[in-house]
Amino acid sequence: MRIGIGYDSHRLVKGRKLIIGGVEIPFEKGLSGHSDADALCHAITDAIIGALGAGDIGRHFPDTDKKWKDASSIKLLSKIVRLTKNKGFKISWIDAIVIIEKPKLTPFIEKMKKGIAKSGIRVSAINIKAKTNEGMGFIGKGQGVVALAVCLLKPV
Repeated sequence: MRIGIGYDSHRLVKGRKLIIGGVEIPFEKGLSGHSDADALCHAITDAIIGALGAGDIGRHFPDTDKKWKDASSIKLLSKIVRLTKNKGFKISWIDAIVIIEKPKLTPFIEKMKKGIAKSGIRVSAINIKAKTNEGMGFIGKGQGVVALAVCLLKPV
């Protein structure tokens, strides 16, 4: 078995859609980034890449490459899920946390799990938790989001 840890953070800005876990969430701000800036998908992607021992998300999808501009993070995750299978592993479990002050994400968690499952990960292998930062720091001030994920891979 192999374990990987993923982390991502993005600023909340006006003029962008808020996409988390492949789901567009109604809010007056969205996440700033080269792709769609889906911090949850990025953290999960990085956790899987880490478990594979294959570098990090920036190595696979550099923000200097125009082909990833505004790319769907679910599509990026799908590429890594295929890589996982090609290397002889199965994604056994994903546990993730999204930390954002507003909006409340709990009503969207089941949709996020289904959105992430479009990448090829079983819904039953995904757990997502939503937290606030209790008003502290850049998250608490509504300036951004952080996502963390852990991935367990098993050989096929």
